[in-house]
Amino acid sequence: MADRDYLLFEERQKARGIDLEVVKAKLKALSVETPSWGYAHQGTRFKVFQPAGVPRDTYEKFEDAAQVHRFTGVCPKVAVHIPWDKVDDYGQLERHAADLGIGIGAVNPNLFQDEEYMLGSVCHSDPRIRRKATDHLLECVEIARTVGSKDLSLWIADGTNYPGQADIRKRKRWMYECLQEMYDALDPDMRMLIEYKFYEPAFYHTDLADWGISFNLANRLGPQAEVLVDTGHHPQGTNIEHIVAYLLDERKLGGFHFNSRKYGDDDLIVGSINPYELFLIFYQILDAAADADAGVRYNAAGIAYMIDQSHNIEPKIPAMIRSVMNVQTNYAKALLIDLDEVRRAQEAQDVLGAEHAVRQAFEMDVTPLLQVVREEMGVPADPMQAYLQSGYADRIRARGQGGAGS
Repeated sequence: MADRDYLLFEERQKARGIDLEVVKAKLKALSVETPSWGYAHQGTRFKVFQPAGVPRDTYEKFEDAAQVHRFTGVCPKVAVHIPWDKVDDYGQLERHAADLGIGIGAVNPNLFQDEEYMLGSVCHSDPRIRRKATDHLLECVEIARTVGSKDLSLWIADGTNYPGQADIRKRKRWMYECLQEMYDALDPDMRMLIEYKFYEPAFYHTDLADWGISFNLANRLGPQAEVLVDTGHHPQGTNIEHIVAYLLDERKLGGFHFNSRKYGDDDLIVGSINPYELFLIFYQILDAAADADAGVRYNAAGIAYMIDQSHNIEPKIPAMIRSVMNVQTNYAKALLIDLDEVRRAQEAQDVLGAEHAVRQAFEMDVTPLLQVVREEMGVPADPMQAYLQSGYADRIRARGQGGAGS
């Protein structure tokens, strides 16, 4: 039945002028980085839950991440968070990852959990605390150098809760001074990916509140600094695909932290709330890549696709597999957009025709396509079912509840 479904799907796409071999090649080349913290126990402001089988250390986080790559085939790297993933020997961690068939991805500094950072880190009024924060950033550059990572993903939680609490303009300058020192320490092939968030944990103002501030900061720092878009870090109703298109055109889109949200920074499974938004993000990227093929230079090929989620009530590994599958699904649908048809409708000022040319790809069932792609990659056609039948979830229960051991 699957073969028959694919043949019918192939026939339909051929009639639309879509080359499925090209589509399949791009799907096979897709790489999605998963976060080490997505496998650990998580919680809300009300409760941190303690399920059985959660990793007890960074090495076990990598073992769980390797399962996601084993069953999906598209998650070869794991982002680390320092000091959550701090180890005595990063060379040993790198070898452990390699033995599992994966590698270390982006390095994420943590500037929000130390007691001294209550009123800020790189934006703190006390120069000693700014020095401590900067030294941590430099430490993370050195860790990235040790493990061969090329991306440092930077989210700064600094901000204030009340008007008059601090001098906003001074904080802006202090942040730049600290990040400039970090930027100057980068190797020529490294990137600083600057994330933003409009509120929380600060509620009156956040020092890195939106893409415009990150964009301006990246421009000031230099070509190795780019903007990272977290899909949950915007006010309600924000047109994220517009931001993506703008940053692409400015050659400053460095990467994504994919998750899903309903109200705030919910960190839900990617594509679970608004899959059309995810699809439209990929549409903008693929449209820019097509222009690049025509001689207009964009950085679409260098975008880092990363997941950033907090799995509170879901089992960790299946939640991550579901996220990855949702990314694949919406990327596959975006690859089926006939961009020439869209452009013809745009040039003819055919509003409904252009909208239809985009939407019809989203409405297609790409299950037969993804099953064939996975089989050709040598991974299960249904990664979720294969994982659930593997017995791995039962084996890791020996870790105990909340990673406490048996």
